[in-house]
Formats: sequence, structure tokens, C-alpha cells
Amino acid sequence: MKRTILILLMIIGFTSCKSSKRAKSRKEASTTIISKKNRKETASYKAKTKKKGSKADNIVNYAKQFEGVRYKWGGTTKYGMDCSGLVFKSFGAYNITLPRIARDIAKKGNKIPLRKAQQGDLLFFKTSKERRHRINHVGLVVKSKSGDISFIHASTSKGVIISKLSENYWKSAFVEARKIL
Repeated sequence: MKRTILILLMIIGFTSCKSSKRAKSRKEASTTIISKKNRKETASYKAKTKKKGSKADNIVNYAKQFEGVRYKWGGTTKYGMDCSGLVFKSFGAYNITLPRIARDIAKKGNKIPLRKAQQGDLLFFKTSKERRHRINHVGLVVKSKSGDISFIHASTSKGVIISKLSENYWKSAFVEARKIL
């Protein structure tokens, strides 16, 4: 009897954790639903902010509307956002399709020297010692003036914020800059 209960508890425990394969397919499905659900929001935002600014200005301004949103792994809405979700949604709002994962986004566009980074460019970071030390974080350049670069991203502790590349943490984690536009 004890053995049967133990086996049942183990089965329940394992099925509630979900494997990465299941979680990935579930995340993809929810991303599709979220995208369809927020089409009207994106269209109304674009209509409100239609200015004579550049595409980079518009993408950055779109991203800034999420400032203060809490961090949520896999999130792409005002209810929760991760770093690649912020970039994915911001570029997607202006019909630029990017992959959903930071390390895959880092394969798009052209690599540029950091000194040439401008508003709308992407910055990539390795913030973790785990996972074979590969790119796992992305930020969108908000402002670049005389080597002083500010970028918007989703921090696990503070949610969507604007940070400076000159901060020691970001400076040491920085890998590369890429131009998408």
C-alpha cells in the first residue's frame, strides 16, 4: 500500500513539472494566441504614435510602453514580459519578424562595433555561467550619445527597465551589438 502511494505521488510530481519539450510547445502556442489577441492593441498604439519619426524611434517608443511591466519568463504582454519577448513584440509591431529567443535573435542582422550602436540596435549579453555560457539576454538601444548607451530590457528582478551599458554588470556581460534595421 505504501509503495503504491509512493508511486502515485511520484507520477503526480513528474507530470506537474512538465518536460522542456512540453513547456516549449505550450509556450509557442500561447505566443500565437497572445499575438492574435493583441493585434488590436498594436494597431491602436501605432495609430496613436504615428509620427514622422524613424522606424527605430517608433520601435523604441513602442518598447517604452512596457516600462515597469513585471518580468515573466516567456511573457509578451503588459501582464509579464521577458527580454526577448520585449524585442520580439516591439519589432513585430512594425512588421519586422524576429525569432523569439535571444540567442536566435543574435544570429539576425549585422554585427556592428559598439561605438557605432544607435537607437534601435540590439545589444546581446551572457549573464549566466550556466548553459554553455551562450547569449541569454537582449536589450534594445534607446539612446546612444558619445559612447553613453542606454537600453531597454526585461530584468528578472526589476521587470522592464532602462539601464546603461556603462554599469559594471552590463559592461562585463556584454557580447555584441547588432543592427537589424
